[in-house]
Parts: sequence; C-alpha cells; structure tokens
Amino acid sequence: MEQINQTGRRKAAIARVFLSEGSGKITINNRDYKEYFSVMHIQDSVSSPLTATAAEGKYDIKATVKGGGIKGQAEAVRLGIARALVEDNEENRQALKPLGLLTRDSRKVERKKPGLLKARRRSQFSKR
Repeated sequence: MEQINQTGRRKAAIARVFLSEGSGKITINNRDYKEYFSVMHIQDSVSSPLTATAAEGKYDIKATVKGGGIKGQAEAVRLGIARALVEDNEENRQALKPLGLLTRDSRKVERKKPGLLKARRRSQFSKR
C-alpha cells in the first residue's frame, strides 16, 4: 500500500492526513498526538476511527493541521483519518458511517451583522 492522502475540515481548521502502513504511530505537526492534544477525551476523539475499524497499530498517520482551535483541529484530523481508512478499504464504511465519523460538521461561527453588538445580540431597548 502506498501513502493515502485525505483532508478533513471543521470550523476554521483544515487537516491534511497521510496514512501509510506501519506500527500505529500518530504524528500531528511533527509532534506525537498525545503531546499535541493534551486533553484525554480529545485524544480519544482523534483515535476513534481506528478503534471503530479495529485498525489500531496497523497504520502510521502523519497529519498537518492549521487554523481553528484545539477541538476543531482534533475533529478535522478525525474526519481525515476516517476518509483515509475508507479509501484504503471500502468495507470500513459500514463501521464508520453509523457513528457519524464520515460526515463533515459544517457549523461555523456566524458573522457579525451591522448595527448589532454580535451576530444576533442587539443593544438593550430603552423606552425613554
């Protein structure tokens, strides 16, 4: 198997994921993913496509991610890993699709509107 390249996006974060056969090492921006994402439940989120397809320890994953915050970056990497696993083996789709790991979460921050304080927040109404 050659190297598989996929992208994942979430909010303002964009991740490029490279999947290749190996020992199960996950590297994000040239750092170990447990060092890059220090919070435990975010680490679990990143590795959830591998646990769903029982592919832990089979692939080396190298990802570059930019933009957004920690959670958005983690979910972008998760989507990229899930897409790469499906490209490698189409049978992985049955395991990943019901868990919602192949769906891109398109929610973004709403823009600020003119005349308002925030996107929807108005200034307080004054009767007098």
